[in-house]
Amino acid sequence: MLIRDWMAKDVLTVDENTSLMRATRMMKENTIRRLPVVSHGKLSGIITDRDVKDASPSKTTSLDVHELYYLLSEMKVKDVMTPSPMTLHGDDSLEKAALIMLESRISGIPVADDSGHLTGLLSETDVLRGFIRSTGIKNGAMQYIFDLEDKPGSVTEVIKTMRDFKARILSVMTSFEDVEEGMKRVSIRVDGGDDDRIDDLTKQLQDNVQVLFYARDDLTNLPAKNK
Repeated sequence: MLIRDWMAKDVLTVDENTSLMRATRMMKENTIRRLPVVSHGKLSGIITDRDVKDASPSKTTSLDVHELYYLLSEMKVKDVMTPSPMTLHGDDSLEKAALIMLESRISGIPVADDSGHLTGLLSETDVLRGFIRSTGIKNGAMQYIFDLEDKPGSVTEVIKTMRDFKARILSVMTSFEDVEEGMKRVSIRVDGGDDDRIDDLTKQLQDNVQVLFYARDDLTNLPAKNK
C-alpha cells in the first residue's frame, strides 16, 4: 500500500508569519491536530496542538484576559513550529510510515515531493483506514490463525485447501514473533460463502494443520466514543 493512496491531499496550511491565535482557531474549527507550515509552496515546518499547548501561558499565570490575548496575537507560528520536520514521499509504503510513526511516537507526517513541495498529510487515522481495508474485516470475512512450519510452500498448501472449498482469499499476514523457532504465525481472512461450506473447510484445515483460532468478527453494536 502506498502513502499517496491514503494521505489527505486537500491540506490546510499556514504561513510562518501567521499568528498563533489564528493557527489555533483553524485547528479547532476544522478539528485537526496539526498544520503544515508552507513558504512559497515548500514545507518549512509543522505546528501541532501540542506545540500550541506548550506555548500557551499557564492557567496559573497572573496575566489578565486582555494580556493573554495580546500575547497570543503577537506570537507567530514560526516561534513555536517544528522547523524542517521529517517527511515521506507519496511512493513510500504505508507500512514504512506506520513504523516511523510508532518508533518516533508521532501521529502524523507531512508528505512532500522531491523538490520539497507539500503534496499531502498522512495521519494515524489514514494508516488505520489502510490497514482495515487491507484485512477485509468489513467484508464479513472469516479469520483463521495458524502456526505453520517456516518452510517454502506451507502457506501455499493452506491456501490451496481454502480454494478447493471455493473460499476467496482476502488477506494473508505473517509474523515470526512470539512463535517457536522454525514456525511462523499466519492470519488468513477468507470470504467462504455459506456456513456449511465454512464448517467443512474448518474441519479439513483442523485435520491437516495447527489452527489456533477461527471466527468472524462481530461488527454489530461496536463500542462508540461518548460525545
